[in-house]
Amino acid sequence: MADVTIPPVIHLRGLEKRFGIGDAEHSAIDHINLTIKKGEFVAIMGPSGCGKTTLLNILGLLDRSFDGDYELDGQSVDTISKRKQARIRSQQIGFVFQNFNLVPRLSVIENVALPLIYKGIIRTKRLKIASEILRNFHLNEREYYMPHQLSGGQTQRVAIARALVNEPSIILADEPTGNLDSRASHIIMEELSDLHKRGNTIIMVTHNPRLTTYASRVITMLDGRIDTDTKSHIAPQKNRRHKKPVRKTKRNKK
Repeated sequence: MADVTIPPVIHLRGLEKRFGIGDAEHSAIDHINLTIKKGEFVAIMGPSGCGKTTLLNILGLLDRSFDGDYELDGQSVDTISKRKQARIRSQQIGFVFQNFNLVPRLSVIENVALPLIYKGIIRTKRLKIASEILRNFHLNEREYYMPHQLSGGQTQRVAIARALVNEPSIILADEPTGNLDSRASHIIMEELSDLHKRGNTIIMVTHNPRLTTYASRVITMLDGRIDTDTKSHIAPQKNRRHKKPVRKTKRNKK
């Protein structure tokens, strides 16, 4: 029987992204070639303005205006319709942002349940699923709190719970601990590390070199290009696959 080659999760060839017109034009992404395999935990570092967040937005299908080739799970995104890209964003990719991006007028449980609306799940089932994942994050007692009633660490854990509610295979995290103290940062990174151990592909942008110890691969960017790309010396993570891993995993309490 012939070997079946599994395509990488992400494959970029000659990726470019420009801003401005004429003399004011500059390259935010300058001819990047990059391959990321399933189950990798990639940390992307570099100075402000080097293109880290721009790259993350392209990988997350939030930015479609770029040159070069981007293949997601072996398929060129150029061939994927806007409707299907939206479905991929809602079901296969989980976003964790530095500023949390919770809806202030919605309670914690409603925020976490929000992505399930796009799957057509009825309200009572949405809330039940959201409650289950919040329990794993030890936030079930704060289900009906409003976002402004939470600490920074709690708010980020809610944001991660929301990112995971659709059980995505790819997690994109943009400075996920940027607004947190060291204790809350440790808890968040342990959450991401646990997701990595269970087989999720994680791509994290960070300014903090200490956080790269959680990653299996560290990429540094400079002036829109990849400057270095290094495999971590940490022991390889063993992937444990479950259909619903998030709801079965015990979490460290804050």
